[in-house]
Amino acid sequence: MTLKDLPIGKTATVTVVGGEGALRQHFLDMGIIPMADVTMVKYAPMGDPIEIRIHSYELTLRLADAAKIEIENIRDAKAPKRNERAKAIPHPGLGEGGKYHEKTDEHPLPEGELLTFALAGNQNCGKTTLFNQLTGSNQHVGNFPGVTVDRKDGAIRGKKNTLVTDLPGIYSMSPYSSEEIVTRSFILEQKPKGIINIVDATNIERNLYLTMQLMELDVPMVLALNMMDEVRQNGGAVLVNQMEELLGIPVVPISAAKNEGIDELVAHAIHVAKYQERPKRLDFCDANDDGGAVHRCLHGIMHLIEDHAQKADIPVRFAASKLAEGDELILEKLKLDQNEKETLEHIVKQMEAERGLDRSAAIAHMRFDFIEKVCDETVVKPHESKEHLRSQKMDKILTGKYTAIPCFAGIMALVFWLTFSVIGKGLSDVLDMGISSLTNAVDQLLTAWNVNDVLHSLVIDGIFNGVGSVLSFLPVIVTLFFFLSLLEDSGYMARVAFVMDKLLRKIGLSGRSIVPMLVGFGCTVPGVMASRTLPSERDRKMTILLTPFMSCSAKLPIYAFFTAAFFPKYGALVMVALYFGGILMGILTALIFGKTLFKGEAVPFVMELPNYRLPGAKNVGQLLWEKAKDFLQRAFTVIFVATIVIWFLQTFDLHLNIVTDSKDSILAVVAGMVAPVFKPLGFGDWRFSTALVTGFMAKESVVSTLSILFGSTAALTEVLTPLAAVCLLTFCLLYTPCVAAIASVKRELGGKWAAEVVIMQCAVAWVAAFLVKIIGVFLGF
Repeated sequence: MTLKDLPIGKTATVTVVGGEGALRQHFLDMGIIPMADVTMVKYAPMGDPIEIRIHSYELTLRLADAAKIEIENIRDAKAPKRNERAKAIPHPGLGEGGKYHEKTDEHPLPEGELLTFALAGNQNCGKTTLFNQLTGSNQHVGNFPGVTVDRKDGAIRGKKNTLVTDLPGIYSMSPYSSEEIVTRSFILEQKPKGIINIVDATNIERNLYLTMQLMELDVPMVLALNMMDEVRQNGGAVLVNQMEELLGIPVVPISAAKNEGIDELVAHAIHVAKYQERPKRLDFCDANDDGGAVHRCLHGIMHLIEDHAQKADIPVRFAASKLAEGDELILEKLKLDQNEKETLEHIVKQMEAERGLDRSAAIAHMRFDFIEKVCDETVVKPHESKEHLRSQKMDKILTGKYTAIPCFAGIMALVFWLTFSVIGKGLSDVLDMGISSLTNAVDQLLTAWNVNDVLHSLVIDGIFNGVGSVLSFLPVIVTLFFFLSLLEDSGYMARVAFVMDKLLRKIGLSGRSIVPMLVGFGCTVPGVMASRTLPSERDRKMTILLTPFMSCSAKLPIYAFFTAAFFPKYGALVMVALYFGGILMGILTALIFGKTLFKGEAVPFVMELPNYRLPGAKNVGQLLWEKAKDFLQRAFTVIFVATIVIWFLQTFDLHLNIVTDSKDSILAVVAGMVAPVFKPLGFGDWRFSTALVTGFMAKESVVSTLSILFGSTAALTEVLTPLAAVCLLTFCLLYTPCVAAIASVKRELGGKWAAEVVIMQCAVAWVAAFLVKIIGVFLGF
């Protein structure tokens, strides 16, 4: 029997973990190992994926993946037993006992040397909150070299010569996702002076798996037991001294959200980094139990590769365990000769035969066995937490079979209404009034000073009107991100992905892609930025390329303008047709991409479902500041340059004389050259081409440009037929997004992809508009 067939509410024991490659390794790293007990919690509303409980936490995976996991001994689920045989004892201060205080280096690092720290931990363990507590506002955001994964660096508050790098949230050091590769490469290559490993104390078994692999890197390290306030409130405790003894590293109980224990954590981190006190224990296999085979295997590999590991500057214990797992990246770096590779395989094969498990499962089992031993001796398990009980009650509605999708639609409708009709719009109008007042004041000042007309036009028409029109979107983007960050931090977005995964998989994406694409209906810029949460490079690229097909709010003025002029009786129908037309084109494009540019399946949906929690005000505020700063930087770089270029083309003719009529401008000449391309679509007049070119700056500009060039709606209806208006609307729906959106794509994927987005969207828009024209003619319109 497989996990796919396990009834809801039943528990079974895993016997075989099928599959192959990185996915199977990911299953093992997440705790799905032979002899582990697994409980079926529920199915997603559409029947796939499923939610299971293993090692005291919830995981999601698809039915197709669950079918690869064999089970036995099916029984009713029971609440886990609590270990109440011990009581918590006070934690020693710095320098008071504990093996790790024996100095490994009598000579501390020189005074003034920069102490660099890597902040590492699982997703949803409070890492961002701790990073903000450690650094305050002393942080800057960038990307890790070579990849678009967010990198945050910051100095510890009040501590000179310190630098903390916030690494992406990961579950293990296996090279499954770009985040895991980034974390591993950073620690191995950048060689931080210390590691701060944050662990969710309410889910300690899950989190210690990464801890063990970080310890194998042999870098000075301190363990931060986060959310200890929740553990205590629910009747649990952690025997910190005993845990330190078993792990051989400092363990500090903290609550990042309440700023408890942070000073002690900083003191321990600086101490171990300054004196380079490395973990006292790197060996987690027991030579006396079933792991004896694993113990001999690992030590045999260590003797075999010791010289190679030194040359490659990779910790030998870490390299040995990764080779035992079958990690190709480490094998390549060690440059073993053929004889050594064959010896390595013999050692591993012998271990597999003795242990009765394959190499990856045996190593994962060894780690979880050690974790179980540590938890049995040091963790007083809490009662079922209030957070978990509350989450279960909320999930009955928010992920219920008949209520999940209506709830999701209602929540997103409320978010968009508040953003685009109430809060965001209100703030945007206030900012727009402020920009208009400033523009008028500068305009009057320049007039009073009798400034040159060209310079006057550059400042007012180019910079203030151009950049100002884009800046007015800032409140909308910040408001939208405010609500999205609330949903993300609360744990709801993980449920959205769970609910929508089956639907999106039909077009080759995973459930996580739903959020950026939904955001794209509001504005393409934050939609593209939101794609950073996706773990797969393939899914991220595909989502970014599809997001512009979602009809952003900036296109609404275009729809309203043409609907009022040509189809006043069918306004709602036209709007619905345009929105659903964009979705349909996105689906068709996704299907084509899935068969050509992005062949292969969407990433497997193995994801932890965290408890619902109230988002931290500081985290949300920090995120909003980062997004606002990011947008402002773009507004005054790429967008600024684009506005100057468009102003120049609108203002001068080919002889660089200032034009009095826009039809004589360089822009009109360029648009006139482009105009024949649109003749087959029914809008070959140069004025439409001009409007479409200015629409590249901001989509609202299409309406303002047409209003200036035609003067009245009557003049427009004389030139354009209703069928041509439909073709023009179709083209506006699908053609290249605005310069701000293209700048976002360039930042995420690079200049080549940004250029391809422009070309692809224009080509798709032209073909779609032409098909509409043919259908219209065929139907006699």
